[in-house]
Amino acid sequence: MMRKIILLAGILLASIMVIISCKNVADPTHRQTDLQLVEKAIHNSIGWAKNKDIQLLYSVIANDSNFCEVQPGKRVVKGFDNFKKGEKFWMDPRFKAVRYEISDLMINLSKSGDVAWYCCKLDDINEWEGQPTNWENTRWTGVLEKRSGKWVIVQMHFSFASEE
Repeated sequence: MMRKIILLAGILLASIMVIISCKNVADPTHRQTDLQLVEKAIHNSIGWAKNKDIQLLYSVIANDSNFCEVQPGKRVVKGFDNFKKGEKFWMDPRFKAVRYEISDLMINLSKSGDVAWYCCKLDDINEWEGQPTNWENTRWTGVLEKRSGKWVIVQMHFSFASEE
């Protein structure tokens, strides 16, 4: 009898360990959906500008002090509050988003299913007072986290390739 109890306890413990370990692996049926949601968040982080839908932008950016955006040159934006300072420029009527194109987009999803990272090429075509202010052939990478069921960008890096 004692042997059966020990055996059942062992089976129960093994079952619990399997359940716990499976919780740390993204459900394959949801991986495709998550990849699509990550791609949508990436697009929304640029595409919002066409209609100046600032709330759409803020919905896909991590609203905390750990957010980081590295721009071409020496500019590094640290924290959501500093990121929001760009609103003065973006919402100015002299700024006009013309179009954008993302190509060669590659998205990876962590095994746990709560972190994604991407890289792509971006052409971000804009105007300031009718003059071009474009980022063309821009390398763009970033990291997203799934927070409370929603994908948000926690880090982005933009750079221009130098041709030698």
